[in-house]
Amino acid sequence: MTFHAAIFDMDGLLLDTERICRDCFLQAGKLVGVEIDLNVYHSCIGNPEPITRAKLIAGHGDDFPYEEIRAIWWELYHEAAMSKPVPLKPGVESLLQAIADANTPIALATSTRYQNALTKLGHAGLTDYFDLVVGGDQVSQGKPHPEIYLKAAGDLGKSPEDCIAFEDSENGVRAALAAGLHVIQVPDLVPPSADLKAAGHTIVDSLLDFRWGHAPGCLVGCRGLAGHET
Repeated sequence: MTFHAAIFDMDGLLLDTERICRDCFLQAGKLVGVEIDLNVYHSCIGNPEPITRAKLIAGHGDDFPYEEIRAIWWELYHEAAMSKPVPLKPGVESLLQAIADANTPIALATSTRYQNALTKLGHAGLTDYFDLVVGGDQVSQGKPHPEIYLKAAGDLGKSPEDCIAFEDSENGVRAALAAGLHVIQVPDLVPPSADLKAAGHTIVDSLLDFRWGHAPGCLVGCRGLAGHET
């Protein structure tokens, strides 16, 4: 399979930040005396802040002190994940380097705000791999809406159907599929739902589970969770 561009999500896919984010949120809830429903929290992964806010309040009740928790959460998260490097997910650097060596353009399409995304990439030493970064504050509708993937592909001058997306979350996968990209999912905290699996995209355990060829845009092998090669 050949592709004219590769577009990546960031948190939970390239950077092992989702666990840090979750733990900081749980800690913030404890500090204000609120027990967090993890199922509700997990449903927010991959969403922009306004949708996250709405889901958390809907899931916990109208008296949920979102603004208070969010302020503490952000302070804790900034210290743990924004002010210093966080671990990379397995296979990140080798994959990005292989794609770059094949002269295939690479973009980032993240719900994280643009400047925060640049900060995280800089701490991780990944900035130079990316030809383009699109942050969640640069689109009007966040994932699972396809806008961010349509923008990333368009800004690269590529047709969505000629691009491959790498995602971890259900919302991100739905956004990429709706935009018309081929999708590889590497689930992080939350396994894909039965409905999402029915979409027919490729699901793998790790970015180590496939190889990028030397020819431009050439994905030469991918072993999915079901043990099939594509």
